[in-house]
Amino acid sequence: MFDRITFDPQIMGGRACIRGMRITVSLVISLVANRMSVEEILEAYPYLEAEDISACLEYAAFLASEEVRPFSGSTV
Repeated sequence: MFDRITFDPQIMGGRACIRGMRITVSLVISLVANRMSVEEILEAYPYLEAEDISACLEYAAFLASEEVRPFSGSTV
């Protein structure tokens, strides 16, 4: 589903990264949140692609849509 988002314990401690690089999803989301344009991000990180930024936003949206429900089972 998120083929550009990778997790590797040997890279950035297993945090969500882009295509196995040492660029985390959280960095890209932070750049977007701080109003950097796609063009500015690509200029600052020329090894990224516009599709990488889109994948980060889609992944963040997926995580934000997660539902948390209280556990109603017995603890006995």
